[in-house]
Amino acid sequence: MFSLFRFGKKKRVYDARPLSLYDTLSTQKKVFAPLSQKQVTLYTCGPTVYDYATIGNFRSYVFADTLKRTLVYNDYTVNHTINLTDFGHLTSDADEGEDKMMKGLKREGRPVTLTAMRELADGYIEAFQHDMDSLNILPPTQYTRASDFVREQIALIKTLEDKGYTYETSDGVYFDVSKFPTYGKLGKINLDTLKDGARVEINPEKKHPADFALWKKGLLGWDSAWGKGFPGWHIECTAMAFASLGKQVDIHTGGIDHIATHHNGEIAQAEAATKKTYVQTWMHNAFITVEDRRIGKSEGNAIILRQLKDRGYQQSTYRYWLLTGHYRSPMNFTFEALDGAKQALFKIKRFVFEDTVSTDGHVVVPYQKRFHEAVNDDLDTPKAIAILWELLKDESLPKEDRIATLKDMDRVLGLGLNEARDTAARELGIISPEDVPEEVQKLIDEREAARVARNWEQADLLREAINLKGYTLEDTPNGPKVSKS
Repeated sequence: MFSLFRFGKKKRVYDARPLSLYDTLSTQKKVFAPLSQKQVTLYTCGPTVYDYATIGNFRSYVFADTLKRTLVYNDYTVNHTINLTDFGHLTSDADEGEDKMMKGLKREGRPVTLTAMRELADGYIEAFQHDMDSLNILPPTQYTRASDFVREQIALIKTLEDKGYTYETSDGVYFDVSKFPTYGKLGKINLDTLKDGARVEINPEKKHPADFALWKKGLLGWDSAWGKGFPGWHIECTAMAFASLGKQVDIHTGGIDHIATHHNGEIAQAEAATKKTYVQTWMHNAFITVEDRRIGKSEGNAIILRQLKDRGYQQSTYRYWLLTGHYRSPMNFTFEALDGAKQALFKIKRFVFEDTVSTDGHVVVPYQKRFHEAVNDDLDTPKAIAILWELLKDESLPKEDRIATLKDMDRVLGLGLNEARDTAARELGIISPEDVPEEVQKLIDEREAARVARNWEQADLLREAINLKGYTLEDTPNGPKVSKS
């Protein structure tokens, strides 16, 4: 459990455009107005913790983190929930062949028990939270585990039953979408085209293919009025949102794959139970693809975050790359693109950390305002990063003022520009001139002499010799800068 999050409030000397966010339900940008002036409630659909999350999964969490940071930048306090799905829901061929948690148990040779499922989840929750930290994603106010809220899920199903929205079959309890006339309003889903699909077990007793399970009967699970079993997938998020944030939520985020079934299911459950608007603003991020195919374990092209580190990339590089695209635009992942992000972020961090400059710099207000208005325009991070680079290159400004402004921008971008200088220097390989070994410095001096003589072939050979000794050079107007490879 973490506290409500807000940065130290900083007085601004300008009026920025109001925060506008794209709402999937209304399909338009809306000026954001929270239900309460005191705090914003934010719910993010989290992972099923049966395996390591992929880099595609983490786009959702970097997006939600950027949103939260932008809210805080606008002086809101944020109460944020991320759920963790830590038990199975189904007994047949859903989710590309089988239930994810069951798949995890089989893969690791664990028994099919609630205890084993909990233990499996424990390990992958720890890995997930470690990856979140490595991406500099601010922790939510609370992570909620589905297995800790079964009582609340059963109570919500009972409420829906009492109100006449359910029916029981031989294998479970289902929500009757015919009783909720606006079902499918998110994403304008046509009920006539809906079929049983991912996470929805085919059942001939269902009245309509779109009817979804609230409770699945089975030998494994929890006791209920409908027999032993598991809550359905959609009910867990609604129940945990109610328990941690209240019956109405300001913003709900997730991937675009959640729109058709999961989030329409949440809306139906919540609004049938309360007769109130469940979520004020629905926000969804687009997919990451590799060679125009969505990244995913079922596609056979899954890449996990630690694999990037094994290939020499800091996780912050991946975060930077994600921010170069708008969250609603698809992005195609390549290692060439990641190399470009690596070089760009290296230059930004070296500008901030390579020299010991005065820490008394002042934020440059015109740049701050332009940046603020970019992120307030539905999180336009590509434009925000372009403004960052314009600032970095503006040599008419004192360096300490540019650094102070970059650090202010990083309250939203989360690239690590506010971390301790020693930590960043180690990550970047920045070393002071006196720490360069004598034999390496000799090669650097010889290369400079070759460059002055315009002997480019000799200069290139000397650069290679320097690289072989574990050092990297970058030529600048102020002379070569050296870093440890």
